[in-house]
Amino acid sequence: MLAIRLPESIEKRLDRLARRTGRTKTYYAREAILKHLEDLEDICIAEKRLEDLRAGRSHTVPLEVAMKRAGIRLNENDLED
Repeated sequence: MLAIRLPESIEKRLDRLARRTGRTKTYYAREAILKHLEDLEDICIAEKRLEDLRAGRSHTVPLEVAMKRAGIRLNENDLED
């Protein structure tokens, strides 16, 4: 169970959407969370990796090395502007 407080303007928008569509506010809140949770998790991971990089606990990998590890080859045409 989850209870959240929303700014009044967002609550009104959610009310209008629910009335127009015949769905519940809970339905739309749940959909929004499910849709964006993965993005929020990715941001958290990226911020941790950046922190590790800046602290010297990690290092970067040149693009060419990463592509080779992934089995990706560039054609000469891919390098043209």
